Order: sequence, then structure tokens, then C-alpha cells
Amino acid sequence: MANKEIADVTGAFGYSGRYIARRLLDAGVEVRTLTNAPDSQSPFGTRVKAFPLSFHDHTRLIEAMRGATSLYNTYWVRFNHARFRQSDAVKNTLALFRAAREAGVQRVVHLSITNPSEDSPLEYFRSKATLEKALVDSGLSHSILRPTVLFGREDVLVNNIAWLLRRFPFFGLFGNGSYRLQPMYVDDIAKLAVEEGQRTENRVVDAIGPETFTYRELVEQIGRAIGKPRPIMSFPPTVGHLVGWMVGKIVGDVVITREEITGLMAGLLCTNSKPAGETSLTEWATTNHETLGLRYASELGRRKDRTT
Repeated sequence: MANKEIADVTGAFGYSGRYIARRLLDAGVEVRTLTNAPDSQSPFGTRVKAFPLSFHDHTRLIEAMRGATSLYNTYWVRFNHARFRQSDAVKNTLALFRAAREAGVQRVVHLSITNPSEDSPLEYFRSKATLEKALVDSGLSHSILRPTVLFGREDVLVNNIAWLLRRFPFFGLFGNGSYRLQPMYVDDIAKLAVEEGQRTENRVVDAIGPETFTYRELVEQIGRAIGKPRPIMSFPPTVGHLVGWMVGKIVGDVVITREEITGLMAGLLCTNSKPAGETSLTEWATTNHETLGLRYASELGRRKDRTT
């Protein structure tokens, strides 16, 4: 990569955006971040300049991206809340795409989700499909990456499964747990994103890891890795959601939503595509067993206190 290349990364101080930014910096690319927390402590020191995600100031958003060769978009919200909604995230992302085109950005790498559909009854998957179509129709050169579940040191799902296994005598599944997932290591998707940023053709890639688990197998594997194998019990989805709601009240977070349970049980986090990642969750969890799940990872906590 040429040293004069400039890449904008949404959320470079956050989770997946941080890994993308690190790989870009290592490749000699100048990196800037568009963030809702421009005053946050940067993990990159002064190497990454921060600009606010000024979704409601189109001119300012354009100027923040002026001169960028590429845009890596990780911006989204996992669920609806009093502080944020997925419908607003759609409007904001559309504004981001428009500004990128007007700023002269040459390539957009956009993180979506597996199996999006404009006909989906689930807002998350329907909204992701809407954004994919908008990006395709924008005329911008693009690559759309469709991950399932990301895992890594800062992840939520895998970490919190381990946290529950460490603290409760059994683990409850929604139904029989036969629905499948293909977890992708966060640095693998960062590597893929940077590679896709160098392409010119428009592409859609299922960003899935090398292992396919049923949800039951995933829980069992994490339990073995951290030395906390637990009896697994099956519950109706409504009961499982109620238990998740009660745990959420204890930890001050949204543990899981009804839509997430429905999407999981519908098999929407699994595809028949060739794996795009190389890192095995089984090996990673075993290597990181001493720290995995020691602390609860709060989605709301991260959004409420972005500076720390």
C-alpha cells in the first residue's frame, strides 16, 4: 500500500474498527476515524486523528472525509433502546454513504450481517439489507462483508457465555440449541476488510470462521475451554428471554433481545459459504481461558461511557 493513502474508519477506538485501523497503520496507511466519541482516549496515541460522526451536518461530514481514499464502515447499533434505534442507524448510514460519495471516497468496505433480506420480519436483518442495496445503488466501489458472530478479547457474546458459565450451575438454551453459528475472529475480519479495501470490483463476502457449531456445541466448547463445563437445559424461547431480561436487570444491560433469539434460532447466523477466516474459536478460547468471561461485557456500558 502506498504511504499517501488515507483511510477513514468509523469507530476506530471501538471493537472491530480498532482492529481494522491497526492493520491499516501497520500497512503504512494514514488512518482517520469518524466516531461518536472524538474525545475518547485513543489506543493509537496521536497516530489516528478523530472527527465526529456529524450525521446531521452534511457539510461537516463531507469535510471530515475529504481526501480519504477508502472508508471502512463498522457503524451500527445492536438493538433498539431509548438512547438509540436501528431506524436512526439506517438514516445515519445512508447519510454517511452520501457524504462519502460527495467527498470523493474511492472505495467503501461495509460490515453487514449474514442472510440480510428486505423481506425479513426482523428489523436488524431488514435494515442491513436496505443499507446493502443503498450502497450498491450509490455507484461507489464497494465490498460488503457479512459476518456472523465476531469473537476476540473485547467481544460480547462469547465472553458473556463464559461469564454465565463461570457464575451459574447450569446454562439455559433457547429450544434444543441445534441452530448453527460460524464465529469469525475479529482480527481475521480486519485482515479481510483491508484486503477488500485494495480491490476495485464490487463484492459481497460471507465473513465466516473455519468452524461451524450448533449453539449447544458452542456453549459446551467454551465451558470446556475455561474449565467450567455445566449441565445444559433447554427452555422455550419466551422463558429464555425472561431469564436474559432478569440477568440484564442485574448487570444493567440488555443481554439478549427477542429478535436476536428469533434470528439465532432461524439459522440466520450460518451460511454454506467457504470460510473467510482462519482462526479457530476452539483454539482461541483454550489459549485465552484464564481471562475469558472473568468480567461481564456490557453493550450499554460501552455506549453510555464512551470516554473510558
